[in-house]
Amino acid sequence: MSKRSWDSETLPEGEEKVHAVREMFDAIAPRYNLVNRVMTFRLDVRWRRKAVGLLSLHQGSTVIDLAAGTGDLCIDLQKAGHRPLAFDLSFGMLVADRSASPRVQADILRLPLPDGSVDGATCGFALRNLLDLPTFFAELARVVRPGGRIALLDVGIPHNPVIRWGNNIYFGKIVPKIGALLSDGAAYRYLPKSVAYLPPREELVRLLREAGFPDAEHHQLSGGLTQLMVGTRG
Repeated sequence: MSKRSWDSETLPEGEEKVHAVREMFDAIAPRYNLVNRVMTFRLDVRWRRKAVGLLSLHQGSTVIDLAAGTGDLCIDLQKAGHRPLAFDLSFGMLVADRSASPRVQADILRLPLPDGSVDGATCGFALRNLLDLPTFFAELARVVRPGGRIALLDVGIPHNPVIRWGNNIYFGKIVPKIGALLSDGAAYRYLPKSVAYLPPREELVRLLREAGFPDAEHHQLSGGLTQLMVGTRG
């Protein structure tokens, strides 16, 4: 492919999307944490801690972190007394992992785990990068034991029109400039556009409940800049 598959005016679909996501995260892995801290003003630290807290699992629980990136959520899971296992499609991200957790390169739509083998699962800011959300939610329901918990973070679309207007300007115009300065400009032009992959919050909750998390609920964080879905395996 002569042009990087994420450096395009149109969003990739199907297997092209899978290739684009893996290639892009391999490219931005070395400075991924730095860019996250700068572009979120360190709010990402608060969002991850909120997700881990709402897991509401006993210490010592085995929790898989999916699309684990460089291990930020794994570190927070360790601090909460859990035993995290990291899975990511991007080898570059796994190499840059700072958590020292056990980690596996894998497609998280097809996890190499037995049924009901983990107590919980987290996923940070990756739902929009997945090829098929219903398949992912079904895979979560397969590997999480009954009574286990999930916490899924991603970017949000604020309810408040003023906050939404400001967020659109910041995420669409300023974040790509930060990314170009500190990392890869094309990747950080793609990431704001990738929000279009996400269905509405009501649809996300419905899909989770149908997959096997009957109490799934949606939380807006920081005025809706980020969304968090939590649920218990039925």
